[in-house]
Amino acid sequence: MTRLQGKVALITGAAGGLGAALARAFVAQDAYVVVTDVQLDAGRALADELGPSATFAPLDVTSETAWATTIADVVRDRGRIDVVVNNAAVLLVGPVVDYSVDDFRKTVEVNQIGLFLGVQAAARAMIAGGRGGSIINIGSVDGLRCTPGVAGYASTKWAVRGITRVAAVELGPNNVRVNAILPGGMNTTMTAPATNVKMRLRPAEQIVSGWPLGRMAHPDEIAPLAVFLASDESAFCTGSEFVIDGGATSGPDYLDRTPPTS
Repeated sequence: MTRLQGKVALITGAAGGLGAALARAFVAQDAYVVVTDVQLDAGRALADELGPSATFAPLDVTSETAWATTIADVVRDRGRIDVVVNNAAVLLVGPVVDYSVDDFRKTVEVNQIGLFLGVQAAARAMIAGGRGGSIINIGSVDGLRCTPGVAGYASTKWAVRGITRVAAVELGPNNVRVNAILPGGMNTTMTAPATNVKMRLRPAEQIVSGWPLGRMAHPDEIAPLAVFLASDESAFCTGSEFVIDGGATSGPDYLDRTPPTS
């Protein structure tokens, strides 16, 4: 039996990047996946690629009504919902002194309020279904320590940790588990603007050279952790933060790796 056989999962922001990697990994483990996004063409294309084990549903995560309707449609059509992955996010970059209030508000709307609404809608459906479930919130190591230029993004990723822990405590008696994944640097379209911050940053190769594994992650390396948290293998995991960052937050590398000269 595969790890997610019989489970119905909804993934937000699944049209590309990490969300698409999660959708592919879940389908590979025999989950039925509802791909959701505001990118309609890309979302539909991914659902078509995944075949009969997936469908696409447009979802604006900032809309409480849209969340309620989408979750209700999934339960009506599939009879249940077992997993919700709150992955949708935006990354708007810029130094604090120049960061616009509009960009800050948009970031909070999507990354924090959108995630909160997802936790709320998922929990209501899972409690009503009587089987419990797994809610997986995608945070970031910028919720542990921050990168220059991401004041809005980092603020919301710190909030993800708080929402996750409070929800885990409240929902545990209903067998609804809530955990967070905190990825480090990844090569995705969303992170590309981080190289264009209006301040001088060291080249990416210099930044990653100080990380223990010395490189950025591919989304496919994050997806197996989400599969674990969606599966029954993680039945005793809730209220936890799973850091997957190649050791970047363990501390700076002060060792001189230059080969000694003879």
